[in-house]
Amino acid sequence: MTDDSAARVTITPTHNGPYQVVGEVQILAPDGTLIRETSRTFLCRCGHSQSKPFCDGHHSRMNWQEVESDAVPAD
Repeated sequence: MTDDSAARVTITPTHNGPYQVVGEVQILAPDGTLIRETSRTFLCRCGHSQSKPFCDGHHSRMNWQEVESDAVPAD
């Protein structure tokens, strides 16, 4: 992998919220259809979003809380 930051995608879980995705990405449906091309988006992590895979803020309305293992990478 090169160190070209322009080609790098960063995925960061926000505290008690969605995954923030930064970088040039294509989000595809299971059949391969393009849903969105973007350089920044938020993906649902709580499972309550009505617009999956995107976050619509339901985590706040449902008072969703991450568990510690959600934010810590597995070995």
